[in-house]
Amino acid sequence: MATAFGANQAHGGHAKAGHAERPERLTRTLTVVSADAQLQGALHPVDVTAADLDLPALVHTEAYLQTVVDAVEGGGGMLDADTYTTPDSVQVGLETLAVQRALADAVLSGDATNSFAATRPPGHHATPRHPMGFCLFSNVAIIAAWMRQQHGVARIAIVDFDVHHGNGTQDVFYEDPDTLVLSLHQHPLYPGTGLMEETGRGAGTGATINVPLPARAGDAAYRYAFEQVVAPAVAAFEPEVLLVSAGYDAHAHDPLAQMQLSAEGFALLFYRLREIADQACGGRLIAALEGGYDADALAASVRASLHVLTGIGDAPTAGEHAPAAAIRQPIDDVAQLHGLG
Repeated sequence: MATAFGANQAHGGHAKAGHAERPERLTRTLTVVSADAQLQGALHPVDVTAADLDLPALVHTEAYLQTVVDAVEGGGGMLDADTYTTPDSVQVGLETLAVQRALADAVLSGDATNSFAATRPPGHHATPRHPMGFCLFSNVAIIAAWMRQQHGVARIAIVDFDVHHGNGTQDVFYEDPDTLVLSLHQHPLYPGTGLMEETGRGAGTGATINVPLPARAGDAAYRYAFEQVVAPAVAAFEPEVLLVSAGYDAHAHDPLAQMQLSAEGFALLFYRLREIADQACGGRLIAALEGGYDADALAASVRASLHVLTGIGDAPTAGEHAPAAAIRQPIDDVAQLHGLG
């Protein structure tokens, strides 16, 4: 199994003192991954070609991109209450996209079976017209659009397990019947979207699946959700490739949420995602880092995930006990709503 891996090494140019979305998130992760001799023998680098604004323009409006460029050229500042820019933010955002594009290309060209992008800033809150939630560009949605344009990929599944609902990704594809957008997230929590009843619009009705989970859901709840919703939904959709918005802020130590996932629990999610991709789309799985705001928890969880993606790790045993009935119920309700039972 070949796992392509890449990071945007110049990400430190996007930094704001005291902000949760800070360079230490990624530098700590890369330090831990680099120190793992097993991973260094199993992860394959890719050649990265610089990206320009034509790439985010596949999803974002010209007016929005100009707003970001103007902010950066003016020395940086806040685009909204949560999302900042610096003089280097556009370049960092484009480097993030360039790395993710190169990794997607490696998988789609057959040079790798799967891939993981250790990049920042995250992207799944950015809508075509607005920044949100630390996100400048809607990274995974942009890569999905690029895969369609450059590789002719028709059917794409996106699984987002960041603790916050990926409202931006959902907005991009809400009327698209050929893109499955499946999100597991804490609810209620920022940004307040992602209700079970949000299932798509028009021709896209049914291609959006939201699994809102109560606070303190942990490994067992996510294992159950994957069994009851994620695996059957992706299998029924029959995608050509599986994209993953890999947010690690559902970890028990994360300061921005109240969930109880462990590092082994995240390894379990990737173990199941790898199985799902093997069965649905020839193993083609392309993952990109989203959130995760405790640097040590993020680093440990990404390392555990990479062990699974590369085939180094054994099958995780996290969450083997049954979750509480109060946690099973919303998952069962989603399965019933989408005819997955």
